[in-house]
Amino acid sequence: MIPHQPLPTDLFADLLVAVLSGHRPVHSMLRHTRGRAYDELAWLAERGPLRTRGARPVVRDIGYYEPRPGAIEAFARIGAGDRLRAMAFRLELGRDRRWRCTAVELGGPRPPRPEAD
Repeated sequence: MIPHQPLPTDLFADLLVAVLSGHRPVHSMLRHTRGRAYDELAWLAERGPLRTRGARPVVRDIGYYEPRPGAIEAFARIGAGDRLRAMAFRLELGRDRRWRCTAVELGGPRPPRPEAD
């Protein structure tokens, strides 16, 4: 029997929740992100949106859509005790065949966009 291979959405949802809850440092995502995603994640993590007292946040459900081959737009429901939050993220497959997060959002304030030159 072939062991179940987790989907990239499952792996990334768990990684993102660990960072946003303060259980993993943001820099652990450097090699797993591309473009503005690392800056967005650092901005969010600084605010500790998933830090809780008591129950550790867990991924309760994940859904995704593939707008094109090599791209996944995903959402996850994050639970901590009786509280439920939503998180959205985008993954893109690189030439090296590794998935990287290219965007992450959580309900609430968004990071400021850099000014165009």
